[in-house]
Amino acid sequence: MATTDASLLSLLRSGDMEIEGRLTEASNITLRVQLSDTVRAVYKPVRGERPLWDFPEGTLAAREVAAYELSSALGWDLVPMTVMRDGPFGPGSCQLWLDEAGEAPVGFIPAGELPPDWLPVAAAQDDEGHPYVLAHADDPALARLALFDAVVNNADRKGGHVLAAPDGGVRGVDHGLCFHTDDKLRTVLWGFAGRPAAALDLAALRGLDLGLLDDLLSTQEADAVADRIKKLDLYPLPPANRHAIPWPPI
Repeated sequence: MATTDASLLSLLRSGDMEIEGRLTEASNITLRVQLSDTVRAVYKPVRGERPLWDFPEGTLAAREVAAYELSSALGWDLVPMTVMRDGPFGPGSCQLWLDEAGEAPVGFIPAGELPPDWLPVAAAQDDEGHPYVLAHADDPALARLALFDAVVNNADRKGGHVLAAPDGGVRGVDHGLCFHTDDKLRTVLWGFAGRPAAALDLAALRGLDLGLLDDLLSTQEADAVADRIKKLDLYPLPPANRHAIPWPPI
């Protein structure tokens, strides 16, 4: 029998966690856990969050959940199902594990070999000095993710945080560094910069009830989301006064 959204949500919220291991490339404690024979998740305990100078301490897990709730309310299905729950190391976010399917839509392409349906973002070179281009697919699903990132003010959209999903769409993961009141957008999806945002997407954003963020973000952070939506018309341009691409990009 296929797993329903309701049963997945129940597993995420209260299923027994068996820790499989730590994702060592993550800067904060990030654990892959098994919730059933077929369902895995990523558990990020609040106590494992590394303190940051610009984000309030102990808030990253709630930001992960806020990103999912916003994506879900829009009906965009950009963020895997994510909840707050207790776990072996205390409260934290628990996000459905997604196995990638197909080629990643972001990457480094040898200079001169950029596919016609990909957009360049920045010049690069490998350790031997060979020229490459950081680029991403010119894909409507990826464009919607870039718009979502502009709204949530994603400060860390690396290429490795963009997954090709089994249904042919894309999913974004790792949203702990989102929703700051200051402009902190850092992303590898600048290929859409300056384009008009889709009218239907803008209508969906402007019809949101942002009360869904009340228990997850501060009042100032939720107000900043509303302000960004109100001002949104074009995909934002890279800032000239700070780094626009996260490190490492992938």
